[in-house]
Amino acid sequence: MRIGIAWAFAWAAIALAPAASAQIGEDSESCRNGRGPAIQVNVQGLKDRSGELWLELYPANDTDYLRSDTDLVAEGKVFRRTRSRLPAAGDVAICVRVPQPGTYAVLLRHNRIGRDKFSFWSDGAGIPANRALVRSKPSVEQARVVAGAGITTVSVQMQYLRGFGFSPRS
Repeated sequence: MRIGIAWAFAWAAIALAPAASAQIGEDSESCRNGRGPAIQVNVQGLKDRSGELWLELYPANDTDYLRSDTDLVAEGKVFRRTRSRLPAAGDVAICVRVPQPGTYAVLLRHNRIGRDKFSFWSDGAGIPANRALVRSKPSVEQARVVAGAGITTVSVQMQYLRGFGFSPRS
């Protein structure tokens, strides 16, 4: 009888445990298994669950941040994009591997309508500094992340067009 009660409490504890974040992106296995170096972005403030989430990794300098991925790759510079459909509900974390520990710049994009080009009118964007973007591109200083040898975790608040510029939904 005591064993039955113990099992009932164990199953109840599992059922009541908070749900873990959905780990998404092509590099999600790295973060799930703790195999760094990698950057995990915990996403906050999604407008909806349509489209895809894109996490892009750039060199952390003014010249290369937000440059064409084709140009960066052709020049042998750091660039990586991981993307994934969004889960229907729950917390979301997206992971990107980095070549080695160091400083990088990242941009999180909610590609809501499935175009390869950013749509000012429908897509959302987020940066680690979590400052309102208003009407300007984010600066490299706002996008910097120092990645260690393991999994570096940052939280990013998504921003969408509201009025005359981009800002968080809340």
